Amino acid sequence: MALFSGKTLSMSTLPIAIASDHAGVEMKSVLAEAIRASGLEVLDLGTDGSQSVDYPDFADALAVALANGQAERGVLICGTGIGISIAANRHRHLRAALCHGVTDARLARMHNDANVIVFGARTTGIEVARDALASFLDTAFEGGRHARRVAKLG
Repeated sequence: MALFSGKTLSMSTLPIAIASDHAGVEMKSVLAEAIRASGLEVLDLGTDGSQSVDYPDFADALAVALANGQAERGVLICGTGIGISIAANRHRHLRAALCHGVTDARLARMHNDANVIVFGARTTGIEVARDALASFLDTAFEGGRHARRVAKLG
């Protein structure tokens, strides 16, 4: 079964960027494989091992990839998701949403036009993360009354 229907990304040929610190390596691997299984390309920005690394470096790498047009959306993972969310949202072109389930992911896209979903590897199960990622990738920005608010974020 495909991870998502692709209805909101069907026009895009850009990969989904994904990065994590050492705490998120296992979840990153599982989510990257699920994205590939759905027919999308993955831009893996690391890390790839359990050696301690600094999560801001990986949020920065993902920010560069989105700014340069190498990817349209991104996935970030650290232990709780909090630190890497803070690091990501320092970049004005990122709207990173820490999500703990499908509803968070859907509303982050619908109301906030989030372009990065964030997970805590120590706080969210892999299956829940996979389902939330599917919702995130499948949901379009609603626009309307939300567009004015989102415009103020950039």
